[in-house]
Amino acid sequence: MYVLFAKVRINYYFCFKISTMSTRKEQMEAFGRFLDVLDELREKCPWDRKQTNESLRPNTIEEVYELCDALINEDDMNICKELGDVLLHVGFYAKIASEKGKFDMKDVCDRLCEKLIFRHPHVFGTVEVENAAQVSENWEQLKLREKGGNKRVLSGVPSGLPSIVKAYRIQEKARNVGFEWDDAQGAWSKLLEEIEELKAELDCGNLDLAEAELGDLLFATINVARMNGLSPDNALERTNQKFIRRFNYVEEGAIAQGRNLKEMTLEEMDSLWDEAKRKGL
Repeated sequence: MYVLFAKVRINYYFCFKISTMSTRKEQMEAFGRFLDVLDELREKCPWDRKQTNESLRPNTIEEVYELCDALINEDDMNICKELGDVLLHVGFYAKIASEKGKFDMKDVCDRLCEKLIFRHPHVFGTVEVENAAQVSENWEQLKLREKGGNKRVLSGVPSGLPSIVKAYRIQEKARNVGFEWDDAQGAWSKLLEEIEELKAELDCGNLDLAEAELGDLLFATINVARMNGLSPDNALERTNQKFIRRFNYVEEGAIAQGRNLKEMTLEEMDSLWDEAKRKGL
């Protein structure tokens, strides 16, 4: 099928064909075309020519978040589009490195393949595993071996990760070396304990200690989610989107009455909120 996209800000349109039946040869040809187009842009476009790792970094972060939005909305059309935008940045960084004589796209692909083969001995070697959990445990152990055993278990967690994602990854890595509750009930009991400790500090009016306890509570909540197979980041984003839909409904209701939200009572807003819930928003 053919899909039309409009770039409003620069007022142009383009079409592309989405195919799920392409052969490996066609995929390789498309990847080669992408590299050729990138080479030409780097040579002939003033904007592309001036880009550096530092100038691209903020855009890369934005593109990854736009991909995440498309993924959580299960919007296949935009997932395809945003994957392309992220791939552009991968290619761009490799292109910049090649110009410095550091590495190129072949090196990126080769190192990725070597890592995947090394970390999947159950596929490319003789190791046997029974489930995905064992694969994850082996993965973390192999990562440590890559650094000669000198790499610390948590050193691979990027410091710049959003806090919820970082907490989840910290817990995963700790689990993979055996630092884990025996079952999810232990994590649940810890969560209830943290709720009481937060309440106690709030009742005492000690905001500094309350903030510390709040952090413990959030960490424990993420642990409960993880041990029950839930994604806390996805869960919170779903709630964010739900709140936005319902709050927008309340605001539209106020506008329809010729009022603004500050003129409405909480009871009136709650009534519209409940109406939104009944409508499945």
